[in-house]
Amino acid sequence: MTRHMMLAAALAVSIAAPAAAGPISSACLASGRPGATPQLCGCIQQVADQTLSRGDQRAAARFFRDPHQAQEVRQSGRPRDEAFWLRYRDFGARAEARCS
Repeated sequence: MTRHMMLAAALAVSIAAPAAAGPISSACLASGRPGATPQLCGCIQQVADQTLSRGDQRAAARFFRDPHQAQEVRQSGRPRDEAFWLRYRDFGARAEARCS
């Protein structure tokens, strides 16, 4: 197979099989924030996939749409919210370290 044919085959595979966007990546891209590139949002999603459950990811994605909701969760006295906040804070630190 020639080099040209291999490149064409690789391009065809990458077009036919787009990367799956998770809830964090989708919310990041939809946020309209400057710097919210597909590469950055994809990196953040990869960290989320490694550190957060799908339910946690959906909850964290809401923070992109309504940042005040993050403050409410952080200040909540409910044990469930506190446990989530600790996981979310860990995710944020890992994403910052890896994706910055």
